[in-house]
Amino acid sequence: MPTLPDAAVSLKVLARAGVVRPYAPPRLARLVSTLRQWGTGPAGGFASLAVRHPDRPAVVDERGTLTFAELHRRSNALARGLAALGVREGDAVAIMCRNHRGFVEASIAVARLGADLLYLNTAFAGPQLADVLARERPGAVIHDEEFTGLLAQALIERRVLGWTEDADPPAGPTIESLVAEHDDTDLTPPRRHARVVILTSGTTGTPKGAPRKEAGIPAAVALLSRMPLRFGWRTHIAAPLFHTWGYAHFALAMLLGSTLVLRRTFDPAQFLQTLREERCESAVVIPVMLQRVLALPEEELAAYDLPRLRVVASSGSALPGDLATRWMDRFGDNLYSIYGSTEVAWASVAQPADLRRSPATAGRPPHATEVRILDDGGRPVPPGTTGRIFVGNELLFEGYTGGGGKEVVDGLMSSGDRGHFDDDGLLYVEGRDDDMIVSGGENVFPQEVEDCLARHPAVAEAAAVGVDDPDFGARLRAYVVARDEVSEDELKAHVKANLARYKVPREIRFIEELPRNATGKILKRELKEQD
Repeated sequence: MPTLPDAAVSLKVLARAGVVRPYAPPRLARLVSTLRQWGTGPAGGFASLAVRHPDRPAVVDERGTLTFAELHRRSNALARGLAALGVREGDAVAIMCRNHRGFVEASIAVARLGADLLYLNTAFAGPQLADVLARERPGAVIHDEEFTGLLAQALIERRVLGWTEDADPPAGPTIESLVAEHDDTDLTPPRRHARVVILTSGTTGTPKGAPRKEAGIPAAVALLSRMPLRFGWRTHIAAPLFHTWGYAHFALAMLLGSTLVLRRTFDPAQFLQTLREERCESAVVIPVMLQRVLALPEEELAAYDLPRLRVVASSGSALPGDLATRWMDRFGDNLYSIYGSTEVAWASVAQPADLRRSPATAGRPPHATEVRILDDGGRPVPPGTTGRIFVGNELLFEGYTGGGGKEVVDGLMSSGDRGHFDDDGLLYVEGRDDDMIVSGGENVFPQEVEDCLARHPAVAEAAAVGVDDPDFGARLRAYVVARDEVSEDELKAHVKANLARYKVPREIRFIEELPRNATGKILKRELKEQD
Protein backbone atom coordinates (compact mmCIF):
# COMPACT_ATOMS: atom_id res chain seq x y z
CA MET A 1 0.00 0.00 0.00
CA PRO A 2 1.59 3.32 -1.04
CA THR A 3 2.03 5.99 1.61
CA LEU A 4 0.22 9.32 1.27
CA PRO A 5 3.42 11.16 0.23
CA ASP A 6 4.10 8.47 -2.39
CA ALA A 7 0.53 8.73 -3.68
CA ALA A 8 0.85 12.52 -3.91
CA VAL A 9 4.11 12.25 -5.85
CA SER A 10 2.61 9.66 -8.19
CA LEU A 11 -0.43 11.84 -8.87
CA LYS A 12 1.79 14.85 -9.57
CA VAL A 13 4.05 12.88 -11.95
CA LEU A 14 1.12 11.33 -13.81
CA ALA A 15 -0.67 14.67 -14.09
CA ARG A 16 2.48 16.30 -15.48
CA ALA A 17 2.75 13.49 -18.05
CA GLY A 18 -0.87 14.04 -19.10
CA VAL A 19 -2.03 10.59 -17.97
CA VAL A 20 -4.56 11.95 -15.48
CA ARG A 21 -7.36 13.33 -17.65
CA PRO A 22 -11.15 13.46 -17.58
CA TYR A 23 -13.27 10.77 -19.23
CA ALA A 24 -17.03 10.58 -19.64
CA PRO A 25 -18.60 8.32 -16.98
CA PRO A 26 -19.56 5.49 -19.41
CA ARG A 27 -16.06 5.38 -20.89
CA LEU A 28 -14.47 5.52 -17.45
CA ALA A 29 -16.62 2.60 -16.32
CA ARG A 30 -15.53 0.55 -19.36
CA LEU A 31 -11.91 1.47 -18.70
CA VAL A 32 -12.05 0.32 -15.07
CA SER A 33 -13.80 -2.90 -16.06
CA THR A 34 -11.25 -3.62 -18.80
CA LEU A 35 -8.28 -3.21 -16.50
CA ARG A 36 -9.92 -5.25 -13.73
CA GLN A 37 -10.58 -8.15 -16.12
CA TRP A 38 -7.42 -8.09 -18.19
CA GLY A 39 -4.78 -6.55 -15.92
CA THR A 40 -2.13 -3.98 -16.80
CA GLY A 41 0.03 -6.15 -19.07
CA PRO A 42 -0.20 -6.22 -22.89
CA ALA A 43 -3.70 -7.77 -22.82
CA GLY A 44 -5.29 -5.10 -20.64
CA GLY A 45 -3.03 -2.16 -21.36
CA PHE A 46 -3.76 -2.02 -25.07
CA ALA A 47 -7.41 -2.99 -24.56
CA SER A 48 -7.75 0.06 -22.31
CA LEU A 49 -6.37 2.28 -25.06
CA ALA A 50 -8.94 0.91 -27.49
CA VAL A 51 -11.53 2.09 -24.95
CA ARG A 52 -9.90 5.43 -24.15
CA HIS A 53 -8.67 6.50 -27.60
CA PRO A 54 -9.83 4.08 -30.30
CA ASP A 55 -9.01 6.38 -33.24
CA ARG A 56 -5.52 7.44 -32.19
CA PRO A 57 -2.62 5.89 -34.15
CA ALA A 58 -1.11 3.01 -32.17
CA VAL A 59 1.62 1.61 -34.43
CA VAL A 60 3.41 3.02 -37.46
CA ASP A 61 5.76 0.71 -39.36
CA GLU A 62 6.87 0.04 -42.94
CA ARG A 63 3.37 -1.23 -43.77
CA GLY A 64 1.44 1.78 -42.55
CA THR A 65 -0.58 2.80 -39.50
CA LEU A 66 -2.89 0.92 -37.14
CA THR A 67 -5.20 2.71 -34.72
CA PHE A 68 -5.73 1.38 -31.20
CA ALA A 69 -9.15 0.07 -32.27
CA GLU A 70 -7.65 -1.74 -35.28
CA LEU A 71 -4.84 -3.16 -33.14
CA HIS A 72 -7.41 -4.39 -30.63
CA ARG A 73 -9.52 -6.19 -33.23
CA ARG A 74 -6.53 -7.72 -35.02
CA SER A 75 -5.10 -8.98 -31.73
CA ASN A 76 -8.43 -10.56 -30.82
CA ALA A 77 -8.51 -12.39 -34.13
CA LEU A 78 -4.89 -13.49 -33.78
CA ALA A 79 -5.58 -14.79 -30.28
CA ARG A 80 -8.42 -16.94 -31.62
CA GLY A 81 -6.14 -18.16 -34.39
CA LEU A 82 -3.45 -19.17 -31.89
CA ALA A 83 -6.06 -20.93 -29.76
CA ALA A 84 -7.19 -22.86 -32.85
CA LEU A 85 -3.58 -24.03 -33.26
CA GLY A 86 -3.59 -25.35 -29.71
CA VAL A 87 -2.15 -22.52 -27.61
CA ARG A 88 -3.73 -22.71 -24.17
CA GLU A 89 -3.76 -20.71 -20.95
CA GLY A 90 -0.51 -21.29 -19.07
CA ASP A 91 1.49 -22.26 -22.17
CA ALA A 92 4.65 -20.41 -23.16
CA VAL A 93 4.93 -18.82 -26.61
CA ALA A 94 8.28 -17.67 -27.96
CA ILE A 95 8.38 -14.51 -30.08
CA MET A 96 11.32 -13.92 -32.41
CA CYS A 97 10.32 -10.80 -34.31
CA ARG A 98 12.00 -7.56 -35.18
CA ASN A 99 10.43 -4.18 -34.40
CA HIS A 100 7.15 -4.15 -36.34
CA ARG A 101 3.40 -4.50 -35.82
CA GLY A 102 3.67 -8.28 -35.63
CA PHE A 103 5.69 -8.08 -32.41
CA VAL A 104 3.01 -5.88 -30.86
CA GLU A 105 0.06 -7.95 -32.10
CA ALA A 106 1.66 -11.24 -31.09
CA SER A 107 2.43 -9.94 -27.58
CA ILE A 108 -1.15 -8.78 -27.05
CA ALA A 109 -2.72 -11.91 -28.55
CA VAL A 110 -0.64 -14.35 -26.50
CA ALA A 111 -1.37 -12.38 -23.32
CA ARG A 112 -5.11 -12.42 -24.08
CA LEU A 113 -4.99 -16.22 -23.97
CA GLY A 114 -3.31 -16.15 -20.56
CA ALA A 115 -0.17 -17.70 -22.06
CA ASP A 116 3.35 -16.57 -21.17
CA LEU A 117 5.58 -14.51 -23.48
CA LEU A 118 9.20 -15.52 -24.10
CA TYR A 119 11.08 -12.91 -26.11
CA LEU A 120 13.97 -14.27 -28.20
CA ASN A 121 16.95 -12.19 -29.26
CA THR A 122 16.90 -11.75 -33.03
CA ALA A 123 20.71 -11.94 -33.11
CA PHE A 124 20.97 -15.32 -31.40
CA ALA A 125 23.44 -17.78 -32.83
CA GLY A 126 22.22 -21.33 -33.38
CA PRO A 127 23.78 -22.85 -30.20
CA GLN A 128 22.46 -20.03 -27.97
CA LEU A 129 18.99 -20.38 -29.43
CA ALA A 130 19.01 -24.16 -29.00
CA ASP A 131 20.09 -23.86 -25.35
CA VAL A 132 17.38 -21.31 -24.54
CA LEU A 133 14.59 -23.27 -26.26
CA ALA A 134 15.65 -26.51 -24.56
CA ARG A 135 15.53 -24.81 -21.16
CA GLU A 136 12.34 -22.76 -21.61
CA ARG A 137 10.39 -25.34 -23.66
CA PRO A 138 7.84 -23.03 -25.38
CA GLY A 139 4.84 -24.74 -26.93
CA ALA A 140 4.72 -22.42 -29.94
CA VAL A 141 6.86 -19.83 -31.68
CA ILE A 142 5.92 -16.74 -33.67
CA HIS A 143 8.85 -15.64 -35.80
CA ASP A 144 9.76 -13.54 -38.80
CA GLU A 145 10.29 -15.46 -42.02
CA GLU A 146 14.01 -14.62 -42.04
CA PHE A 147 14.54 -16.76 -38.91
CA THR A 148 13.00 -19.91 -40.37
CA GLY A 149 16.36 -21.52 -41.04
CA LEU A 150 17.71 -20.64 -37.61
CA LEU A 151 14.70 -22.34 -36.01
CA ALA A 152 14.75 -25.36 -38.33
CA GLN A 153 16.17 -27.71 -35.68
CA ALA A 154 13.90 -26.51 -32.86
CA LEU A 155 11.44 -29.17 -31.70
CA ILE A 156 8.41 -26.87 -31.77
CA GLU A 157 5.44 -27.98 -33.84
CA ARG A 158 3.25 -24.88 -33.59
CA ARG A 159 4.81 -22.11 -35.69
CA VAL A 160 3.39 -18.85 -37.00
CA LEU A 161 5.21 -16.49 -39.34
CA GLY A 162 5.30 -12.83 -38.36
CA TRP A 163 6.85 -10.61 -41.01
CA THR A 164 7.00 -12.15 -44.48
CA GLU A 165 8.69 -10.51 -47.45
CA ASP A 166 6.70 -12.16 -50.26
CA ALA A 167 3.05 -11.98 -51.10
CA ASP A 168 3.08 -15.79 -51.16
CA PRO A 169 4.96 -16.86 -48.00
CA PRO A 170 5.90 -20.48 -47.32
CA ALA A 171 3.11 -22.87 -46.38
CA GLY A 172 1.81 -22.59 -42.87
CA PRO A 173 -0.05 -20.03 -40.75
CA THR A 174 1.01 -16.39 -40.64
CA ILE A 175 -0.16 -13.55 -38.46
CA GLU A 176 -2.00 -12.10 -41.44
CA SER A 177 -3.73 -15.37 -42.34
CA LEU A 178 -4.86 -15.99 -38.75
CA VAL A 179 -6.17 -12.44 -38.44
CA ALA A 180 -8.09 -12.80 -41.71
CA GLU A 181 -9.59 -16.19 -40.79
CA HIS A 182 -10.88 -15.54 -37.26
CA ASP A 183 -13.48 -13.48 -35.41
CA ASP A 184 -12.18 -10.19 -34.02
CA THR A 185 -14.72 -9.60 -31.23
CA ASP A 186 -13.67 -9.54 -27.57
CA LEU A 187 -12.56 -12.75 -25.86
CA THR A 188 -13.39 -14.09 -22.42
CA PRO A 189 -10.62 -13.07 -20.00
CA PRO A 190 -8.37 -15.95 -18.84
CA ARG A 191 -8.09 -16.96 -15.18
CA ARG A 192 -4.41 -16.00 -15.07
CA HIS A 193 -2.47 -13.06 -16.45
CA ALA A 194 0.47 -13.58 -18.78
CA ARG A 195 4.01 -13.63 -17.47
CA VAL A 196 6.72 -11.92 -19.54
CA VAL A 197 10.17 -13.54 -19.75
CA ILE A 198 12.98 -11.32 -21.01
CA LEU A 199 16.38 -12.86 -21.62
CA THR A 200 19.65 -11.48 -20.31
CA SER A 201 22.15 -10.32 -22.93
CA GLY A 202 24.23 -13.50 -22.83
CA THR A 203 27.55 -11.66 -23.12
CA THR A 204 29.19 -14.20 -20.80
CA GLY A 205 27.34 -17.38 -21.81
CA THR A 206 23.87 -18.75 -22.46
CA PRO A 207 21.22 -16.04 -21.88
CA LYS A 208 19.10 -16.53 -18.75
CA GLY A 209 15.36 -16.03 -18.57
CA ALA A 210 14.28 -13.20 -16.26
CA PRO A 211 10.49 -13.20 -15.68
CA ARG A 212 8.68 -9.94 -15.05
CA LYS A 213 5.49 -9.05 -13.28
CA GLU A 214 2.84 -7.02 -15.08
CA ALA A 215 3.76 -3.40 -15.59
CA GLY A 216 2.39 -1.30 -12.76
CA ILE A 217 1.83 2.39 -12.10
CA PRO A 218 4.74 2.65 -9.59
CA ALA A 219 7.24 1.40 -12.17
CA ALA A 220 6.04 3.95 -14.72
CA VAL A 221 6.01 6.77 -12.17
CA ALA A 222 9.63 6.01 -11.27
CA LEU A 223 10.80 6.49 -14.84
CA LEU A 224 8.53 9.47 -15.54
CA SER A 225 9.79 11.22 -12.40
CA ARG A 226 13.17 11.73 -14.10
CA MET A 227 12.18 11.70 -17.77
CA PRO A 228 9.60 14.16 -19.17
CA LEU A 229 7.67 11.85 -21.50
CA ARG A 230 4.13 13.01 -22.28
CA PHE A 231 0.81 11.42 -23.16
CA GLY A 232 0.18 10.87 -26.86
CA TRP A 233 3.74 11.45 -28.07
CA ARG A 234 5.01 9.75 -31.18
CA THR A 235 7.85 7.54 -29.97
CA HIS A 236 10.38 5.93 -32.27
CA ILE A 237 11.55 2.75 -30.51
CA ALA A 238 14.81 1.96 -32.29
CA ALA A 239 16.12 -0.25 -29.45
CA PRO A 240 15.06 -3.90 -29.89
CA LEU A 241 11.60 -4.54 -28.45
CA PHE A 242 12.72 -7.93 -27.10
CA HIS A 243 15.25 -6.17 -24.84
CA THR A 244 14.42 -4.77 -21.39
CA TRP A 245 14.78 -1.17 -22.60
CA GLY A 246 12.70 -1.52 -25.76
CA TYR A 247 10.06 -3.49 -23.87
CA ALA A 248 9.95 -0.83 -21.14
CA HIS A 249 8.71 1.73 -23.66
CA PHE A 250 6.34 -0.80 -25.20
CA ALA A 251 4.88 -1.12 -21.68
CA LEU A 252 4.89 2.66 -21.10
CA ALA A 253 2.87 3.10 -24.28
CA MET A 254 -0.02 1.30 -22.57
CA LEU A 255 -0.15 4.12 -20.00
CA LEU A 256 0.91 7.07 -22.14
CA GLY A 257 -1.08 6.22 -25.27
CA SER A 258 2.13 6.62 -27.28
CA THR A 259 2.21 6.06 -31.01
CA LEU A 260 4.92 3.43 -31.51
CA VAL A 261 6.98 4.25 -34.60
CA LEU A 262 8.88 1.09 -35.56
CA ARG A 263 11.45 0.07 -38.14
CA ARG A 264 12.68 -3.50 -38.50
CA THR A 265 16.35 -2.62 -38.75
CA PHE A 266 18.48 0.32 -37.66
CA ASP A 267 20.22 2.55 -40.16
CA PRO A 268 21.62 5.86 -38.84
CA ALA A 269 20.42 8.01 -41.74
CA GLN A 270 17.03 6.29 -41.80
CA PHE A 271 16.78 6.85 -38.03
CA LEU A 272 17.10 10.61 -38.47
CA GLN A 273 14.75 10.57 -41.43
CA THR A 274 12.14 8.62 -39.46
CA LEU A 275 12.33 11.05 -36.53
CA ARG A 276 11.77 13.98 -38.89
CA GLU A 277 9.16 12.51 -41.23
CA GLU A 278 7.12 10.85 -38.47
CA ARG A 279 7.31 14.00 -36.27
CA CYS A 280 8.58 12.06 -33.27
CA GLU A 281 8.85 13.76 -29.90
CA SER A 282 10.89 10.94 -28.34
CA ALA A 283 13.30 8.20 -29.36
CA VAL A 284 14.41 5.05 -27.56
CA VAL A 285 17.95 3.92 -28.35
CA ILE A 286 21.02 2.05 -27.22
CA PRO A 287 24.31 4.02 -27.14
CA VAL A 288 25.88 2.43 -30.21
CA MET A 289 23.01 3.85 -32.27
CA LEU A 290 23.97 7.36 -31.21
CA GLN A 291 27.59 6.60 -32.08
CA ARG A 292 26.58 5.47 -35.56
CA VAL A 293 24.47 8.58 -36.11
CA LEU A 294 27.28 10.91 -35.10
CA ALA A 295 29.68 9.02 -37.40
CA LEU A 296 27.65 10.14 -40.45
CA PRO A 297 29.31 12.70 -42.74
CA GLU A 298 28.89 16.28 -41.59
CA GLU A 299 26.84 17.26 -44.65
CA GLU A 300 24.39 14.44 -43.92
CA LEU A 301 24.01 15.40 -40.26
CA ALA A 302 23.50 19.04 -41.20
CA ALA A 303 20.52 18.06 -43.34
CA TYR A 304 18.48 16.94 -40.32
CA ASP A 305 16.88 19.47 -38.03
CA LEU A 306 14.80 17.82 -35.30
CA PRO A 307 12.96 20.62 -33.45
CA ARG A 308 10.16 18.29 -32.24
CA LEU A 309 12.53 15.83 -30.56
CA ARG A 310 12.26 16.35 -26.80
CA VAL A 311 13.60 13.12 -25.27
CA VAL A 312 16.25 10.68 -26.46
CA ALA A 313 16.18 7.83 -23.95
CA SER A 314 19.34 5.73 -24.00
CA SER A 315 20.08 2.56 -22.06
CA GLY A 316 21.60 -0.89 -22.44
CA SER A 317 25.22 0.14 -21.83
CA ALA A 318 27.20 3.16 -20.70
CA LEU A 319 27.60 6.24 -22.90
CA PRO A 320 31.28 6.03 -23.89
CA GLY A 321 33.68 8.97 -23.76
CA ASP A 322 32.10 12.31 -24.59
CA LEU A 323 29.25 10.81 -26.62
CA ALA A 324 26.63 12.54 -24.44
CA THR A 325 27.96 16.05 -24.98
CA ARG A 326 28.65 15.45 -28.67
CA TRP A 327 25.02 14.36 -29.17
CA MET A 328 23.62 17.31 -27.22
CA ASP A 329 25.89 19.80 -28.98
CA ARG A 330 24.41 18.58 -32.27
CA PHE A 331 20.75 17.89 -31.43
CA GLY A 332 20.06 19.81 -28.22
CA ASP A 333 19.87 18.92 -24.53
CA ASN A 334 17.39 16.09 -24.93
CA LEU A 335 19.51 13.07 -23.91
CA TYR A 336 18.57 10.91 -20.91
CA SER A 337 20.85 8.02 -19.97
CA ILE A 338 19.29 5.22 -17.95
CA TYR A 339 21.34 2.76 -15.92
CA GLY A 340 19.89 -0.62 -14.99
CA SER A 341 19.83 -4.29 -15.93
CA THR A 342 17.45 -7.03 -16.98
CA GLU A 343 17.20 -8.12 -13.34
CA VAL A 344 16.69 -4.76 -11.58
CA ALA A 345 15.17 -2.72 -14.46
CA TRP A 346 16.06 0.97 -14.12
CA ALA A 347 18.19 2.08 -11.17
CA SER A 348 19.16 5.65 -12.06
CA VAL A 349 18.57 8.30 -14.71
CA ALA A 350 21.07 10.91 -15.87
CA GLN A 351 19.29 14.01 -17.14
CA PRO A 352 20.83 16.41 -19.67
CA ALA A 353 22.13 18.73 -16.94
CA ASP A 354 23.81 15.78 -15.21
CA LEU A 355 25.47 14.71 -18.46
CA ARG A 356 26.62 18.26 -19.17
CA ARG A 357 28.26 18.31 -15.76
CA SER A 358 29.80 14.84 -16.13
CA PRO A 359 29.25 12.75 -19.29
CA ALA A 360 30.29 9.62 -17.34
CA THR A 361 27.60 9.80 -14.67
CA ALA A 362 24.68 7.39 -14.40
CA GLY A 363 22.63 10.13 -12.74
CA ARG A 364 20.35 9.78 -9.73
CA PRO A 365 17.82 7.15 -8.62
CA PRO A 366 14.25 7.97 -9.69
CA HIS A 367 11.22 8.09 -7.38
CA ALA A 368 10.68 5.07 -5.12
CA THR A 369 14.06 3.59 -6.06
CA GLU A 370 16.86 3.00 -3.61
CA VAL A 371 20.49 2.49 -4.62
CA ARG A 372 23.19 1.61 -2.13
CA ILE A 373 26.90 1.06 -2.56
CA LEU A 374 28.04 -1.82 -0.33
CA ASP A 375 31.42 -3.35 0.39
CA ASP A 376 32.07 -7.07 -0.04
CA GLY A 377 30.73 -7.66 3.48
CA GLY A 378 27.39 -5.98 2.69
CA ARG A 379 28.16 -2.73 4.58
CA PRO A 380 27.49 0.75 3.12
CA VAL A 381 30.53 2.69 1.95
CA PRO A 382 30.95 6.49 1.99
CA PRO A 383 30.72 8.73 -1.10
CA GLY A 384 33.72 8.44 -3.36
CA THR A 385 34.40 4.83 -2.33
CA THR A 386 33.91 2.06 -4.88
CA GLY A 387 31.65 -0.80 -3.92
CA ARG A 388 28.96 -3.14 -5.21
CA ILE A 389 25.73 -1.56 -6.50
CA PHE A 390 22.45 -2.79 -4.96
CA VAL A 391 19.01 -1.64 -6.11
CA GLY A 392 15.52 -1.72 -4.65
CA ASN A 393 12.38 -0.88 -6.65
CA GLU A 394 9.05 -2.27 -7.88
CA LEU A 395 10.56 -4.10 -10.85
CA LEU A 396 13.08 -6.52 -9.35
CA PHE A 397 12.84 -9.81 -11.22
CA GLU A 398 11.64 -12.99 -9.54
CA GLY A 399 14.64 -15.25 -10.15
CA TYR A 400 15.89 -16.91 -13.33
CA THR A 401 13.61 -19.40 -15.06
CA GLY A 402 16.40 -21.99 -14.98
CA GLY A 403 16.90 -21.48 -11.23
CA GLY A 404 19.05 -19.15 -9.18
CA GLY A 405 19.01 -15.40 -8.93
CA LYS A 406 20.93 -12.34 -7.84
CA GLU A 407 22.23 -11.67 -4.34
CA VAL A 408 19.80 -9.69 -2.15
CA VAL A 409 20.80 -7.60 0.89
CA ASP A 410 18.08 -5.93 3.00
CA GLY A 411 15.60 -6.22 0.15
CA LEU A 412 17.97 -4.68 -2.39
CA MET A 413 19.25 -6.73 -5.33
CA SER A 414 22.77 -6.75 -6.73
CA SER A 415 23.03 -5.23 -10.19
CA GLY A 416 26.29 -7.11 -10.77
CA ASP A 417 28.18 -3.82 -11.14
CA ARG A 418 30.57 -1.77 -9.06
CA GLY A 419 30.49 1.97 -8.71
CA HIS A 420 30.30 4.94 -6.35
CA PHE A 421 28.32 8.05 -5.46
CA ASP A 422 30.02 11.43 -5.51
CA ASP A 423 29.48 14.03 -2.80
CA ASP A 424 26.48 15.48 -4.68
CA GLY A 425 24.68 12.13 -4.98
CA LEU A 426 25.48 11.37 -8.61
CA LEU A 427 26.07 7.69 -9.34
CA TYR A 428 29.06 6.47 -11.33
CA VAL A 429 29.22 2.90 -12.64
CA GLU A 430 32.79 1.67 -12.94
CA GLY A 431 32.22 -1.78 -14.41
CA ARG A 432 30.95 -5.30 -13.91
CA ASP A 433 32.00 -7.23 -10.80
CA ASP A 434 33.67 -9.78 -13.05
CA ASP A 435 35.29 -7.13 -15.28
CA MET A 436 37.63 -5.84 -12.59
CA ILE A 437 41.27 -6.60 -13.36
CA VAL A 438 43.84 -6.95 -10.59
CA SER A 439 47.16 -6.07 -12.19
CA GLY A 440 50.26 -5.90 -10.01
CA GLY A 441 48.04 -5.54 -6.94
CA GLU A 442 46.04 -2.61 -8.35
CA ASN A 443 42.33 -2.75 -9.24
CA VAL A 444 41.51 -1.56 -12.75
CA PHE A 445 38.04 -1.24 -14.25
CA PRO A 446 38.12 -1.34 -18.07
CA GLN A 447 35.31 1.20 -18.53
CA GLU A 448 37.41 4.09 -17.20
CA VAL A 449 40.18 3.23 -19.64
CA GLU A 450 37.70 2.77 -22.49
CA ASP A 451 36.18 6.19 -21.82
CA CYS A 452 39.61 7.79 -21.77
CA LEU A 453 40.57 6.22 -25.10
CA ALA A 454 37.21 7.15 -26.64
CA ARG A 455 37.84 10.82 -25.83
CA HIS A 456 40.90 10.87 -28.09
CA PRO A 457 39.88 12.60 -31.35
CA ALA A 458 41.31 9.79 -33.50
CA VAL A 459 39.35 7.04 -31.70
CA ALA A 460 35.87 6.01 -32.79
CA GLU A 461 35.37 3.44 -30.02
CA ALA A 462 37.41 1.25 -27.69
CA ALA A 463 37.17 -1.80 -25.46
CA ALA A 464 39.56 -3.11 -22.82
CA VAL A 465 39.94 -6.61 -21.38
CA GLY A 466 42.18 -8.35 -18.92
CA VAL A 467 44.52 -11.06 -20.16
CA ASP A 468 46.81 -13.37 -18.20
CA ASP A 469 50.29 -12.13 -17.44
CA PRO A 470 53.04 -14.24 -15.79
CA ASP A 471 54.54 -11.25 -13.95
CA PHE A 472 51.51 -9.18 -12.94
CA GLY A 473 48.76 -11.84 -12.77
CA ALA A 474 46.77 -9.90 -15.36
CA ARG A 475 47.39 -7.04 -17.71
CA LEU A 476 45.18 -4.67 -19.64
CA ARG A 477 44.78 -5.00 -23.40
CA ALA A 478 42.78 -2.45 -25.37
CA TYR A 479 41.09 -2.79 -28.74
CA VAL A 480 40.59 0.40 -30.70
CA VAL A 481 38.54 1.32 -33.76
CA ALA A 482 40.28 4.40 -35.15
CA ARG A 483 38.61 7.13 -37.19
CA ASP A 484 41.95 8.79 -38.05
CA GLU A 485 45.56 7.65 -38.15
CA VAL A 486 47.03 7.25 -34.68
CA SER A 487 49.78 5.11 -33.17
CA GLU A 488 49.77 2.79 -30.19
CA ASP A 489 52.33 4.97 -28.41
CA GLU A 490 50.21 8.09 -28.92
CA LEU A 491 47.20 6.43 -27.33
CA LYS A 492 49.23 5.08 -24.41
CA ALA A 493 50.57 8.58 -23.80
CA HIS A 494 47.00 9.93 -23.88
CA VAL A 495 45.88 7.46 -21.20
CA LYS A 496 48.98 8.13 -19.10
CA ALA A 497 48.27 11.89 -19.22
CA ASN A 498 44.73 11.39 -17.90
CA LEU A 499 44.78 8.30 -15.66
CA ALA A 500 47.09 6.62 -13.18
CA ARG A 501 50.14 4.91 -14.65
CA TYR A 502 48.91 1.39 -13.78
CA LYS A 503 45.77 1.98 -15.91
CA VAL A 504 47.74 2.41 -19.12
CA PRO A 505 47.11 -0.64 -21.38
CA ARG A 506 50.18 -2.80 -21.86
CA GLU A 507 49.02 -3.45 -25.41
CA ILE A 508 46.66 -1.72 -27.87
CA ARG A 509 45.34 -3.53 -30.93
CA PHE A 510 43.61 -1.80 -33.84
CA ILE A 511 40.57 -3.54 -35.33
CA GLU A 512 37.90 -2.70 -37.91
CA GLU A 513 34.92 -2.99 -35.54
CA LEU A 514 34.06 -4.20 -32.06
CA PRO A 515 31.92 -7.36 -31.83
CA ARG A 516 28.50 -6.54 -30.39
CA ASN A 517 25.23 -8.31 -29.69
CA ALA A 518 21.83 -7.04 -30.85
CA THR A 519 21.49 -4.77 -27.81
CA GLY A 520 24.81 -3.05 -28.45
CA LYS A 521 26.86 -4.66 -25.70
CA ILE A 522 30.46 -5.43 -26.62
CA LEU A 523 31.20 -9.17 -26.66
CA LYS A 524 34.48 -9.11 -24.79
CA ARG A 525 34.80 -12.88 -24.74
CA GLU A 526 35.12 -12.75 -28.53
CA LEU A 527 37.92 -10.20 -28.21
CA LYS A 528 39.77 -12.47 -25.78
CA GLU A 529 39.33 -15.39 -28.17
CA GLN A 530 41.22 -13.55 -30.92
CA ASP A 531 44.61 -14.78 -29.60
